[in-house]
This record gives sequence, C-alpha cells and structure tokens, in this order.
Amino acid sequence: MLVELRIKYDKVADALYIRLRDGKIVESDEVAPGIIADFNEDNEIIGIEVLWASKRKLDLLRLLTEGPETLVSTA
Repeated sequence: MLVELRIKYDKVADALYIRLRDGKIVESDEVAPGIIADFNEDNEIIGIEVLWASKRKLDLLRLLTEGPETLVSTA
C-alpha cells in the first residue's frame, strides 16, 4: 500500500502539519497537548498539527506503519 504524506513545517510557529489524505476538514480536536487532529465527514483523521515540533521526538515510520493514533500515545 502506497501512503503519501504532505508535510509542512513553520519554523516561526514551530508547528509541523502532516496531511494524511485529501478531503474536507469538518472538525478539529486537540487530542493531546499540542496535537491537533483534523477529521473528515467520516470522522477519519486526515491531518495532524504538531505544536512545539522541535521539542518532540516524532517517529514518522511508526506514524506510517501504525497510524496517526501513535502521535497521541507519544505526546
């Protein structure tokens, strides 16, 4: 299965945004301190914003293999 992510980093805000799939964002929720998940109409996570990104250890391989929920468990 091919997974394509779009990743943007804002150095001034120290915020990382990971777009997991296309779709309209209908709701956003802070699922852990500094981790905001964007949901589509099917309540699937389609994007994740990570605040204070440079202060965190993010495992992108784990994100790809285990899913976006891993960011919540490691926050």
